[in-house]
Amino acid sequence: MHDLIQTISATWSPFVLVAGLLLIGHVASGEGLFRLVGATCARVPGGGVSLFLVTMVAVALVTAVLNLDTSVVFMTPVALYAARAKGTDDKAFLYGTIFMSNSASLLLLGSNLTNLLVFSRSPTLGSTFARYMVLPWIVAVIVTIAVVLAWRWRPLRQGVRTPERSATSFIFGPGVVAVGFAVLAMLVLKSPAIWVFVVGVVTELYELAVKRRTALRGALSVTNPWTLSLLFVVAVAVGWFARYSTLTMSLLRHASVGATIAISAIASIVINNLPAASLFAAHRVAHPYALLLGLDLGPNIIVTGALSSLLWIRIARRNDVRPSMVTFSVVGTAVAILAIVCAAPLL
Repeated sequence: MHDLIQTISATWSPFVLVAGLLLIGHVASGEGLFRLVGATCARVPGGGVSLFLVTMVAVALVTAVLNLDTSVVFMTPVALYAARAKGTDDKAFLYGTIFMSNSASLLLLGSNLTNLLVFSRSPTLGSTFARYMVLPWIVAVIVTIAVVLAWRWRPLRQGVRTPERSATSFIFGPGVVAVGFAVLAMLVLKSPAIWVFVVGVVTELYELAVKRRTALRGALSVTNPWTLSLLFVVAVAVGWFARYSTLTMSLLRHASVGATIAISAIASIVINNLPAASLFAAHRVAHPYALLLGLDLGPNIIVTGALSSLLWIRIARRNDVRPSMVTFSVVGTAVAILAIVCAAPLL
């Protein structure tokens, strides 16, 4: 029982932080923040290539600041809107968003749930984490853009139209302020989960007071508490099992950087990166930052590798697009392998 309590104690924080970030993202979306981002991207001078570059940078920044799941939920429609408004290839934007969301989740502790799980037993400042990961993050972002551009270069180069300049409603409200608070908290606090969650709940309550039932339905849809609860139970179960497993105890304790990356990437493909993170976080890992390269970038190889990819499928279908799992794996494998190979020497 004592081990189970310790496992729960080490696991709850990441899920609470992600729930808070999703709530903040929902309120900020209602204030028009993401619509503003999409409209701004669509007005970028040049053709489809320029639009793609700017949109992917926006996706990378939102991912780093508000977590990759928030990015997938809110930036997938933004990217599709920007592509369609300019009449360019929306396939590059659709797949680019999910690949970028996974790749760009390396920068901050709160950018990816796996980052939080791996460091749950050894709390570190967000600024320290970011200092270690900023160069691998930059490389992963550049490689992701380059691979998708190489894949969709011709369609993106085809003629585009100038989007109509329509008024975009944007309110500088509590959601936008909460975004700034979340970024600051994740950088300067070792345990920002409770603070971010409380701010998320407060901003959501404000939204609920204004929009009532509409806001409540939206909040439940975005945070998906049943899915988060199920993932939490799985993470606790796997973490508790790993405490008694001599295999996991010794697997990564003395492994090299390359072996650590390979093992974690394979694990994310086989059992999803969240239970894989819980499995490896139960014991000391020699190279925790290398572990995250595999856990964060590996899911680009297969759509079941991360919660973000499953959310992406749902959001894509809501926007009248049906992604191909084969295309995801073919292009995503190139993204993952090249990003890992280029980023690993910078750890």
